[in-house]
Amino acid sequence: MNNTLHTSQRLGVVDALRGFALLAIVLLHNLEHYNVYFLPEFLPEWLKTVDKYVWDTMFFLFAGKAYATFSLLFGFSYYIQFHNAEKRGIDFRGRFAWRLVLLFLFAQLHALFYDGDILVLYAVVGFVLIPVSKLKDKTVFIIALLLLLQPFEWGRMIYAAFNSGYTINGNHCLPYAILSEQASIHGSFWDVLRNNIWNGQLYSNIWQVENGRLFQTAALFMFGMLLGRRQYFIKSEKSISAWKRILKLSIIVYIPLYLLCIYIPGSISNPSILTPYNIAMPSLANFAFMAILVSLFTLCWFKKGEGYQWQKFIIPYGRMSLTNYITQSIIGVCIYYGFGLGLYKSTGASATLGIGVVIFIVQWLFSRYWLMRHKQGPLEYLWRQGTWVKI
Repeated sequence: MNNTLHTSQRLGVVDALRGFALLAIVLLHNLEHYNVYFLPEFLPEWLKTVDKYVWDTMFFLFAGKAYATFSLLFGFSYYIQFHNAEKRGIDFRGRFAWRLVLLFLFAQLHALFYDGDILVLYAVVGFVLIPVSKLKDKTVFIIALLLLLQPFEWGRMIYAAFNSGYTINGNHCLPYAILSEQASIHGSFWDVLRNNIWNGQLYSNIWQVENGRLFQTAALFMFGMLLGRRQYFIKSEKSISAWKRILKLSIIVYIPLYLLCIYIPGSISNPSILTPYNIAMPSLANFAFMAILVSLFTLCWFKKGEGYQWQKFIIPYGRMSLTNYITQSIIGVCIYYGFGLGLYKSTGASATLGIGVVIFIVQWLFSRYWLMRHKQGPLEYLWRQGTWVKI
């Protein structure tokens, strides 16, 4: 790559992708009442039916895929920063390590309000990018592929197959999940904050480790870095051809993976084999489906030249992803938790989807307003300034 990638024009497709991924995350969090899982019983039957279709459709399309897209673009952003610093004769890896420390501090702010934070995971797993930054593309690809395949889960399955006495003790996050839900439903604002200092974070992070996010996130970060190296988000015959190949391969791979997720678990009687299987296979299926969505989005953007209007409109939202990710949680818990409006008791999937759209519109309007006057979002500015602080 001969030139630094720092102009908004070149990164427009990435900002738009990040914006749509964050929008999907916001909508899913609202469907879940921000981890207060509750189905109102007083709703009419027709609305319960509609809610079920809304829930199933949204989770089929976006659960695991929006998060994966967000993670992929985190790795891509790292490459852009690494490359731009390299052009100036700066080794960015030390700054990136410090940047991850700052991200961990932002994560602590976010986790105080919401017990479903992913930023702690990003801040920890992000360190894997440092040792692979200067490895060859093929080497990084092989490492990422091995991580994506969830080797730990397959190892557990193989061991359980040959050792009948082996038992997997899953759901270590459950005690903390129960405590967190009780605080969210019955606790005051300060009870929620106190709970999330310890119980909420243990719930969130143990759940992510137990569900394969550790290996998957590391793989996604590396794949995102490779997308930057290969210039796949810059329109060219090479990149268009590459995204078409990725799209075809992802479709071919996704279909059998989906069938394996649906039909095989019923024939596995050993729970110590079933548990890791239900982690490894959906992880792969979600990755393949995410690749389909990202490929289609990018190809549509390239076809129009600089993206369709329905793609470009969300760019401000994606450019302020850190600010919007944290603030949407603060807004959401005030809407659904017991110390706030307590709407978890009265809203089904259709209503929460509408609330999520309203939150998005408010944040989009603010993002647009803010970026007309500033180059970055408020938290993005603090993160950047902290990254390059003189020591």
